[in-house]
Amino acid sequence: MEDEDNRAFVAGIASRHDRMLRRFMTSRLRSAAEDVPDLVQEVFLRLMRVPNPAAIRTPEAYLFTVAKAVLHQHRAQSAAVPEAMDITDVLAELEDDQRPGPDVVLNAQQRLAGLKTALSQLPRKAYVVLVLNRIAGIPLEQVGEQLGISRAMAAKYLAKAIAHCRHHDREIG
Repeated sequence: MEDEDNRAFVAGIASRHDRMLRRFMTSRLRSAAEDVPDLVQEVFLRLMRVPNPAAIRTPEAYLFTVAKAVLHQHRAQSAAVPEAMDITDVLAELEDDQRPGPDVVLNAQQRLAGLKTALSQLPRKAYVVLVLNRIAGIPLEQVGEQLGISRAMAAKYLAKAIAHCRHHDREIG
């Protein structure tokens, strides 16, 4: 019964305030407007988890309070996403030097082994997002669609994978 109440609550809010919510999000994410659909979806998903929607006196105010929290979290995560890591950097070092010395070869081999270990330790979804996005070049939106997750969640998995691989690379390098 509670699930039906939540669906009715969210459907009502969505029908009355969806356009206003999208404008609100877009006005605050000018440089990342492509994230708006995922963030709106996240707002509605959070509303679905409200234990007692009937207790909310002003649904519109509650909607925008949740939206502000989602925006805040999005901005914090966007700032925390490390810059892109190119797995082929290690190999590029070898190609730059026609005859690499044994120390360069050993360092590259150690870094590659460390990267292989780091990749094997990643959770499945983080590994898949990293491979699809960074190796196959598939945009995060499409990666999210393929995995049945939002773009924001795909970005979280990617950030986790990159941070994990960088941590292992620093330990070796």
